[in-house]
Amino acid sequence: MASTKEIKRRIKSIKNTKKITKAMELVAASKMKKAVSATIQSRIYARYSWEVLESLSGMISDSTHPLLTPRTGNKSLVVFITSNRSLCGGYNAQITRKVIAMLKENPSDVIEFVTVGKKGDASMRRLGKNILASFTELPDSVKLRDTLPVARMVTDLYEKGDYDKIYVAYTDFKSALLQIPNVRQLLPVSKESIKQEIEEAKQEAKSLNLKPTTYLFEPNYEELMKELVIKIVRMQIYQMILESKASEESSRMVAMKNASEAAGEMIDDLTLVFNKARQAGITQEISEISAGMASVS
Repeated sequence: MASTKEIKRRIKSIKNTKKITKAMELVAASKMKKAVSATIQSRIYARYSWEVLESLSGMISDSTHPLLTPRTGNKSLVVFITSNRSLCGGYNAQITRKVIAMLKENPSDVIEFVTVGKKGDASMRRLGKNILASFTELPDSVKLRDTLPVARMVTDLYEKGDYDKIYVAYTDFKSALLQIPNVRQLLPVSKESIKQEIEEAKQEAKSLNLKPTTYLFEPNYEELMKELVIKIVRMQIYQMILESKASEESSRMVAMKNASEAAGEMIDDLTLVFNKARQAGITQEISEISAGMASVS
């Protein structure tokens, strides 16, 4: 058994660690609140955009916009969203496993990456993947303007014909305890997917008693689509980054909470061991004193 001095040193060390993890938990909780609030607020935009999409749905099949045009090829680009820092539980590991599974499912495809976050950049470099760009300077409170360089890059690459498909690997925020890794096709924009989203939006609008609005397109449908499709794609990327940010902070808060609780349990266990060791030492000293007195008498 370790000496009481050694046990006291370990208890002190763990208490200091607990203070750090508790402080990190509180910071992560504050950041999570802001990130979740921003994520939920941006979802409201998608809810009300159903009216515009509904008005366009009748003519989606006639669009010749390059971002709506599918291609036959096997060269893809993945926008891989992870965190810059660790200590966030299994957040980075889960989305990395999802991407690796995608690579294994498409062994014949040429897949390159644009990474958002240092952890994803490091993991893909270890796998020997080609990384076109790495965005690691996004602020904690992400705004739409902060994500525009990512959006412009991927849309320009697709319009130039450099890639046949664009995917985004991100983490869907469901709750503080549940985040789901996901790999979603961003480009070409699926007409069937848009129509499905419109139908879902219709059902949601009915439950909210929202009435549809009739729109007049000026100057014409194609001119509108040039701007609208780009804006939809940018909004999707922004929303995915927000979802990932909320997931990251939630995962970090839970991880630090678990670490603080584990530290508390270790302190309790070591305190019990310390008390037992101290009691054993006292008992031994009393025995030695008693034996000494008996030998003298």
